[in-house]
Parts: sequence; structure tokens; C-alpha cells
Amino acid sequence: MEFDKELDARGMACPLPILKTKKALADMLTGDVLKVVATDKNSVRDFHAFARQTGNDLLSFEEQGKEFVFFMRRK
Repeated sequence: MEFDKELDARGMACPLPILKTKKALADMLTGDVLKVVATDKNSVRDFHAFARQTGNDLLSFEEQGKEFVFFMRRK
């Protein structure tokens, strides 16, 4: 998937991946896509909740080994 910015959240524990994502999205334009790579297994639940609460679109999520890759579109 094409994206405009990438955030490396590997090794960060909750709530840092979400906080860093929120900051990154704030610096992006409406419609831009952010790729986030995280290793915290709780991030799966957190990213789904974050998308529901903020209105940003969680375009896709996949597990790649011990990493979780999220693509979010800024509202």
C-alpha cells in the first residue's frame, strides 16, 4: 500500500505507539496515509480503538512475524 509517512514504533510499549501516531497524524494533511510498524501486541486493540475514537480510518492491519503493520488515513 502506498503511504505518505512511516512511523517506527518498534520496541515501544502502550501507550507510546498511539501517542506517536496521534502526533504524526496531526502533522499530516487530510487524506494522507501513515504506515506504523509496532511490536507491542496490545497495539492491535489500541489502534482499532484509536480509529473509532478519532475518526481516522484504519485502512489495514497485518501481522508480519512479531511485528504489526498498520495503515491509517488522516481524517
